[in-house]
Amino acid sequence: MAEAVAKRPRATPKGRQTDPEALLEVEAVLGPEVASRDRLIEELHRLQEHFGHLSARHLRALAERMRLAQAEIFEVATFYHHFDVVKEGEPAPAPLTLRVCDSISCMLEGAEALLSELGAQLDPAEVRIVRAPCMGRCDQAPVARVGDREVDKATPDGIADLIARQDLGPLQHDYIDLRAYRERGGYALLERMRTGEHAIDDFLDTMEAAGLRGLGGAGFPLATKWRAVRQQPHPRLMTVNADEGEPGTFKDRLLLETDPHRMLEGALIAAHAVEAERLYIYMRDEYPAALGILRTEIAALEASGIAPHGFVELRRGAGAYICGEESAMVESLEGKRGYPRNRPPYIAQKGLFGRPTLNHNVETLWWLRDIAENGAEWFAKQGRRGAKGLRSFSVSGRVRKPGVRTAPAGITVRELIDEYCGGMADGHEFRAYLPGGASGGLLPARLGDVPLDFGGELAEQGAFIGSHAVVIFSDKDDMREVVKNLMRFFRHESCGQCTPCREGTGKMLSLISADRIDREAIADLEQVMRDASICGLGQAAPNPVRHLLDLFPEDTP
Repeated sequence: MAEAVAKRPRATPKGRQTDPEALLEVEAVLGPEVASRDRLIEELHRLQEHFGHLSARHLRALAERMRLAQAEIFEVATFYHHFDVVKEGEPAPAPLTLRVCDSISCMLEGAEALLSELGAQLDPAEVRIVRAPCMGRCDQAPVARVGDREVDKATPDGIADLIARQDLGPLQHDYIDLRAYRERGGYALLERMRTGEHAIDDFLDTMEAAGLRGLGGAGFPLATKWRAVRQQPHPRLMTVNADEGEPGTFKDRLLLETDPHRMLEGALIAAHAVEAERLYIYMRDEYPAALGILRTEIAALEASGIAPHGFVELRRGAGAYICGEESAMVESLEGKRGYPRNRPPYIAQKGLFGRPTLNHNVETLWWLRDIAENGAEWFAKQGRRGAKGLRSFSVSGRVRKPGVRTAPAGITVRELIDEYCGGMADGHEFRAYLPGGASGGLLPARLGDVPLDFGGELAEQGAFIGSHAVVIFSDKDDMREVVKNLMRFFRHESCGQCTPCREGTGKMLSLISADRIDREAIADLEQVMRDASICGLGQAAPNPVRHLLDLFPEDTP
C-alpha cells in the first residue's frame, strides 16, 4: 500500500499555472525586491511600459511574485482604461497607441472629423487609435496623445510627423524649480510653521477668515477639515488628489507645469499641521509632463533636506475618472479598483490604510502661501457679490481666448467671457454654458448673470460650480448633442460598482437619443440614480439631461 502511494503522481495546483519564463521576464523588469500590495498599480505601469501591454502570462507571473490571487490582479488591471490586457489567444495591440480625446471641448473643435481622418491615414497594424475621455488640455482642443507626447490643436499631418520622427516623449515646460522658488521666498512659511514661529491655530484662523474652501469640487471649508483630522487619533496620513478628470478641467495641470512648489509647500504645511506620517500625491496618468516635473522636484526637496527621503510618495492613476472621488482615490492608492466607499466613515476618520487622512486637491494647497503672506482680508475681498477669494477657472469652448483664468469668486459667466476671455469666438453668439464641467449642469445664456460660486443662485438652478470648469456654447451648437456627449462620458466612466449608476447612465443615454423623448421614463430613472447611487457620479449624471429638458425645449422633440 505504501509503495502504491509513493508511485502516485504528485498533484498539481488547480487553475492556470505560472510560466517560469514569464516569471523571469517579470523579475527582470521589476527587480529582485517584491513590492507591497498597495503598489500593484505602479507595478502594472512598469510592465506595460516595458512590454507595451499586459499579457495573461505576465499577469499570472506578477500574481505569483506578489502572492496575490490571479483574479485580484486581473480585476485591477482590467478596471483602469490605460492598461491593455491581452487575454490568452488574443493578438497584442499595435506597438503604438494614439489616444484622441472625444470629450465635450474637443467635440466642439472637430474631434470626430479628426478620428475619421486618422483612421483613414494610419496603418492599424502600426498605430492603434483609441477614443479617450478628457485629457485636461481643453484650451488646446482637439487634443491627442501618442506615446507620452501630448498633441495640442491636433491634426493628422502633425501626428503623422511626430510618429515619423519618433518624437514621443513628454512636452517640455519652463517652470519655477526649487532654486528659483526659494529665491522668491519659497519654503520660508513652512520653516516658520515647523519652528512654531507661525502657530498652527493662528494659521487656521487666517484660512477660515479668508474663506478658503476645497477647490476640487465639494467646496468644504479648509480650516474645518484640518481641525477634524487633527482631532483623530494617530497615526495620520495626507493625500493630494491631482486626478482632475472632470471634462473641461485643466487648472491643476497648469499650476503643476508652471509653479509646482506652491502646491508642494502647501502640501508639506498641511501634512505638518495634521502631523501626517506620510504624504501621497495621486497624479493623473494623462499628465506625463507634470509627472516628470514632480519626480524631479520631489527629488530636489529630498536632496535639500526640506522633505525627508520617502516622505512624499508620487503615485500614478491609470485612467479612471471615478478616482477623482476621494474614497475611490484612496482605494486606488491601496492598489485596488477605484470603487467609492460607503460613507460614513469619511476618510478624515478612516481613510488610506484605515488611518485618518487629510485630502486636498492641487489648487487649494496652491493658495496657502499667498493667503498667509498677504492676509485673510486681502484674499477675502477679491470676490464679488459676497463671495470670498480668487479661483482658477478652466475656460474652454466658443470663446476667443480659452485657458485658465484667475478671477474673483462670484464672477458671472458673462463677465468671465468679456473680461477674461476676449469675448465670444468670431461668428459665435453666446447660447449656453457648463458652470462646473459635465456634472455641474447645463444653463442657458439667459442665466449668464448668476454668480459662479458654491451654493447660492447657482444651486437654486440645480447646478454647481464643482471644479470651476466652464465650457461655453454658441448658437452653432445643438444642446441635445452636447448632452449626449456628456452622457457617453458618464457611461464610459461609471465604475460599475452600483446598479443605478452602471445601468442608469447607459439607459439615460438611450432615452435621450431616442427619436421621441420619454420624459416620464427619464424622470423615474433620474430619481433612482439620485437616490440610490453610491457616489456623486451617478447622483450628478442626470443634471445635464434635466436641464436640457427644462431649459432647452427647442432642442428636444
